[in-house]
Amino acid sequence: MSVGNNIALTGIIEGGTHRLLARVYYADTDFSGVVYHARYLEFLERGRSDFLRLSGVHHTELHEGKLGERIAWVVRRMEIDFRTPARIDDIILIETWVDQVSGARIFMKQRLWRGDEVLVEARVEAATIGETGRPRRFPKEWIAAFLPASNVSTS
Repeated sequence: MSVGNNIALTGIIEGGTHRLLARVYYADTDFSGVVYHARYLEFLERGRSDFLRLSGVHHTELHEGKLGERIAWVVRRMEIDFRTPARIDDIILIETWVDQVSGARIFMKQRLWRGDEVLVEARVEAATIGETGRPRRFPKEWIAAFLPASNVSTS
């Protein structure tokens, strides 16, 4: 997938999909110049973090307790399909979108692209927890920012 050079540091959200560009550095690769498998988790995390930031959810505000208590995001489950490797100096596009929101959980999908080639696909289930470690429901304004009402579940 081609994207122009007009993407800001935090990426852009268009049509419900967040897009973020990243370069593969030497530190991301193994001895052969191919991205080390665990580094893909970091690229995916950057995509999710900047998606949340552009949606109005700021990690610093959550940590400071601006919603009445300190809140943290946790990844509950992740499935990753590695299709083809990224290599040193590649420019990759990280796409993130919300598939479903339910209570304190969010189900997101992500893709990493190099040009028109899909490198990695991921499915992520994340949740928010309060200071006690118990799940905390999303504020209504978050749900509205994450996706259209047709994908919201009340369970």
